Amino acid sequence: MFSRMRLLAVCALVIAIAGCAGVPIQALSDARQTIRAAENAGAVHRAPDALADARAALALAEQRVADRDFRGAAHDADTARRKALDALARAQDTRPN
Repeated sequence: MFSRMRLLAVCALVIAIAGCAGVPIQALSDARQTIRAAENAGAVHRAPDALADARAALALAEQRVADRDFRGAAHDADTARRKALDALARAQDTRPN
């Protein structure tokens, strides 16, 4: 009986750790930092649509974290980062409009 309880405790611990490890903290941080960089580069004026798309993807990622959909959150955070990179590139483009 003791072995069975010990096995259940270990399984519960493994499940808890796996759940925590699934949160895409780095992906969310990368997306936030890239959005900030785009904003600081002037994307608010030079690439507002791309910046809005990045912000929307980040908001969706954050909602998915709240819903414990970590795989979807990671995907949306990556999408947010890519859209923010697009906004940043457009903001830094020095060619005349």
